[in-house]
Amino acid sequence: MQDELLTIGRFARLCRLSVKQLRHYDEIELLAPVRVDVSSGYRYYAPEQARDALTIALLREMDLPLAVIAQALAAEPERRAQILHAERDRLAERISRDQARLEMLERLTEGGLPGYEVTMNREPERRLAVVRAVCTPAEIGGKFEECVGRLLPVLGRTGIAWEPLLWGLYPLDLEERMEITVGAQTPQGEVPGLEFEVLPGGLVAETMHIGPYAQLPLAYNALFAAIHERGLRPQAPVREAYLVGPAEAPQEELMTRLIIPVQESMA
Repeated sequence: MQDELLTIGRFARLCRLSVKQLRHYDEIELLAPVRVDVSSGYRYYAPEQARDALTIALLREMDLPLAVIAQALAAEPERRAQILHAERDRLAERISRDQARLEMLERLTEGGLPGYEVTMNREPERRLAVVRAVCTPAEIGGKFEECVGRLLPVLGRTGIAWEPLLWGLYPLDLEERMEITVGAQTPQGEVPGLEFEVLPGGLVAETMHIGPYAQLPLAYNALFAAIHERGLRPQAPVREAYLVGPAEAPQEELMTRLIIPVQESMA
């Protein structure tokens, strides 16, 4: 049988892996040799193991975690497809985030740090009909659209008057899992099927962002910097008012009003 097996060196060259990688895959029980010589510790592999080894090499080249690769190799075809589909979606999200970062860097390279005018104003109390969702920072765009799809039909069915301006409410810190809120300003009164939130009036710092939502961090950078330079303390929730949305203009012409309530004294 040993004559039919391949040494770890030959098997590594055949499968485009290193000996070190094969030893590691054996240690984590991802790809074990069919035989280990008791006296020498030499590892031997069967030719039919090459398919799994090549698949591991291919998926690692795509930067899939070893734990996910192990699940995929051990799964039935249908389940394996589901695992790889989920990894494809995660890769697409990462590419989208990287593209947004690239565009921000290009904007900074071409024109330096954008100059946002930050003003201090007093915001009136607002009563919003709202829907909420929990998501990761990468999921905000999709969850926002989902919330809009839940909110507007209810507003339409109830016939309640509301200002045709959507609001987004967010925590100060973008945590791994966080709650976001989408709302529309409405008059007083209770309406079955709707949840309401009252945003208190008071002192706020605000600025205007014109451009894609992916570049909002540039505006937030200026806004938070101005708040701290004035010795103020930001208060949750962060408010975004979408003056010109994707249905009304191209990405470069979107207009978003960013508002952060502030505590007037650090004392």
